[in-house]
Amino acid sequence: METQAVILNAPGKLDLDVVGMTPPTATDIVVAVRHSGISTGTEKLFWSGDMPPFPGMGYPLIPGYEAAGEVVEAGRDSGFRVGEHVFVPGASCYEGAFGLFGAAAATLITDADRVTRIDRGLGAAGALLALAATARHAMAGDGKAVPDLIVGHGVLGRLLARLTVAAGAPAPTVWEIDPARMHGADRYDVVRPEDDARRDYRSIYDASGDASLLNDLMGRIAKGGEIVLAGFYTAPISFAFPPAFMKEARLRIASEWVADDMTATKALVESGTLRLDDLITHTDTAANAPDAYTTAFTDPACLKMILNWSAA
Repeated sequence: METQAVILNAPGKLDLDVVGMTPPTATDIVVAVRHSGISTGTEKLFWSGDMPPFPGMGYPLIPGYEAAGEVVEAGRDSGFRVGEHVFVPGASCYEGAFGLFGAAAATLITDADRVTRIDRGLGAAGALLALAATARHAMAGDGKAVPDLIVGHGVLGRLLARLTVAAGAPAPTVWEIDPARMHGADRYDVVRPEDDARRDYRSIYDASGDASLLNDLMGRIAKGGEIVLAGFYTAPISFAFPPAFMKEARLRIASEWVADDMTATKALVESGTLRLDDLITHTDTAANAPDAYTTAFTDPACLKMILNWSAA
């Protein structure tokens, strides 16, 4: 088997090419991808060459961990049927290329346990479920508090704010320094940091990925307050100890979603409580993948780029 796929051969060198695939097993499904998303976090770091050592890392690699498509072949032990629509968080089914993420391809082969059935009517927005579930994972669970300040009004910041509002919690404040990203707030306020005088936030979520902000954020929390690192950070995390000591600050790192997060997020999306489609600002065909990735990684106006694989 072969498929068209986005291949990152080295930092900055990305193409659409044909790659071989390992045969499916009885527990696998074969998915014809309709839409895949481009991550401006981890995927951008592989593209730029700034990703620190990471398990399973190497070039050439197939990027992407956000794909939605249709089951076109189902193994006898998979529990799926041909024609079902699914979300796929990536695949490792390629010959001669790393599948660390592996969702940016026309066809995916994956174990059925890794996919989630979704409503076909979600369309391209179905590819955003992983990011929404990751935002939910940062907030939900024992010992976690919803944010009252969110740093960054990109896709992750917007999802954190929307989930906070959907939970019935007080609307958070969101910081943003890029004028192009200050729009789009729904039942919460977006302000520039210098226009915010508060110094008593109980829970600050950083969705910027900028480790240099940590000292400033320490000065913004109430005593005993928490800072949640919800982005992905390439630089070592450091901060001045005395201010953190005086505040009895707590620091928490949010990781990727788990199955319960996906189940809860899917329910919110399919009920209409959580909207995803308006987060997609750019779309392009898979045939134009090199330009689409460049736009996604360099254009501040691009919140979320979706590749359409229908013609692949």
